[in-house]
Amino acid sequence: MHANQLTVSLETVRNLVDEQFPQWRSLPIRSIPSQGTVNAIFRIGDQFTARFPLEPRDAESTRRWLEAEAEAARELVGRTGFATPEPVALGEPGSGYPLPWAVQTWLPGAVATDEDPGESVAFAHDLAEFVNDVRAIDTRGRRFSGGGRGGDLQSHDAWMETCFRNSERLLDVPRLRRMWAAMRSLPRSAAKDVMNHSDLIPANVLVSNGRLAGILDVGGLRPADPALDLVSAWHLLEAGPRQVLREDLGCNHLEWERGKAWAFAQAMGVVWYYIESNPAMSRMGQRTLERIMTDELSA
Repeated sequence: MHANQLTVSLETVRNLVDEQFPQWRSLPIRSIPSQGTVNAIFRIGDQFTARFPLEPRDAESTRRWLEAEAEAARELVGRTGFATPEPVALGEPGSGYPLPWAVQTWLPGAVATDEDPGESVAFAHDLAEFVNDVRAIDTRGRRFSGGGRGGDLQSHDAWMETCFRNSERLLDVPRLRRMWAAMRSLPRSAAKDVMNHSDLIPANVLVSNGRLAGILDVGGLRPADPALDLVSAWHLLEAGPRQVLREDLGCNHLEWERGKAWAFAQAMGVVWYYIESNPAMSRMGQRTLERIMTDELSA
């Protein structure tokens, strides 16, 4: 999925665990198929998940990143009515793997790519509860950092141009360009930044019997545009449940449209970038764009 992506074998993980955490030597280890794009995932016994960064970078910056993710996870644990991973340990480079790696608690449930909650009104209520719970976390004076999604839509123009150029054989780019031209001009709300999960895509959402069972990949917890977590409306829900989410959250028109714009920008990026390396992620982006385009026609 990435240039010079690292390879993480089961044998490597076994050696790292045995050497660095001998108390887990008796626990079985197995690779977990994942549609994520950042980490290789392995399960250690029944309780733990090991996450190995795939993109090569220097060890010290990786350690700082993993420590920041762990701090975000600790900040979120117990703050919502839904399960989120808890940091357990930080592993060191070794056995041919050059970077630090992280261990978290394992959460039960099926990812939303495997158990689609899109038509579930109950799931929409659960999702609204989660977003509201996250928004209620004190920002402690923190503001949006200026990196990635969550600030000014127009700051993404250059990236969107890259996406449009690379999508000409995949999507109706002229129509999508017109849609972005309208979206990019949506002004920032006067509301202050609030805490956001920042990546509520199907691969990060656990489902059980049509209800929200847990949330993964919580390291992006941060203050940002109050509309950012509304990407979930378009990544996860069909029209009826989507309206339930909007009503539960009490979204005004501007906030709702900005959430749609963030979902649009994210979807445009994944369709072409992962078309060969991660087809499921690419299909997620296409489905999100289809929902947005259908909504635009019905408006």
